[in-house]
Amino acid sequence: MKRISHLRVRPGEKVDLESIDPDFCADLEKDAARAETIVDIEALGHLQQLLYAEDRRAMLVVLQGIDTAGKDGVIRKVMTGFNPQGCVVTPFKKPAGEELQHDFLWRVHAACPRRGEIGVFNRSHYEDVLVVRVHDLVPRKRIEHRYETINHFERHLVDEGTHVVKFFLWISRDEQKRRLQERLADPEKNWKFSEADLQERGRWKEYIEAFNVALERCSTDHAPWWIVPANRKWFRDWMIARVLRNTLEGFDMQWPKPTFDPTQVKVD
Repeated sequence: MKRISHLRVRPGEKVDLESIDPDFCADLEKDAARAETIVDIEALGHLQQLLYAEDRRAMLVVLQGIDTAGKDGVIRKVMTGFNPQGCVVTPFKKPAGEELQHDFLWRVHAACPRRGEIGVFNRSHYEDVLVVRVHDLVPRKRIEHRYETINHFERHLVDEGTHVVKFFLWISRDEQKRRLQERLADPEKNWKFSEADLQERGRWKEYIEAFNVALERCSTDHAPWWIVPANRKWFRDWMIARVLRNTLEGFDMQWPKPTFDPTQVKVD
């Protein structure tokens, strides 16, 4: 973890995404990193089973990033080691219907994992200080208050037994251009492209500013942000798998002890 410790945002630390190389790979070789990732994913499967059996706590994984950063790819590749029975993935799109009749955290809290489960958020409550901020959808004063509200919300989750780990996938503007062009060139990826993607791309600097502020204001000891250099997909997967494994191993989980003496049971 020492190779990537600087990518964990410390509480109160100033964040400048433009100063972080999205091609950073900790001097790892691709093949070696992929081999390590396979081992880590296998370990994650075992650790998830232990989390489920222990049934004492939960883990919430938050994935954020600009369009094409690779949130879907992380879920498809890293989370593959988890048993779907104990892992729930929730994508957060533009709120609609009943969601608009409640506060911005209402739909988020309802989607948090139960004890024994791992929850994965594809986008999250941070959209309400990112998209909402960039597009001036609510007064700036309300947005400023939301950072504190988010911190209190995540503190509440942790206090009640849900460990929160957050990943910001960081890609360069050139890499985003390449990935958007790839979606246009591949008929099997056309459906992932929207003209709105180009409109949002035109607000790149505004989004980077919004991400900087969110990372600075909402990275805490109990719910840290990790900045993941994600131009190289193999490194992105390696880093996230390694952090998740380290996090779950830190729980020091134990298999539940039986309420009976197994040696005295006979199965005819």
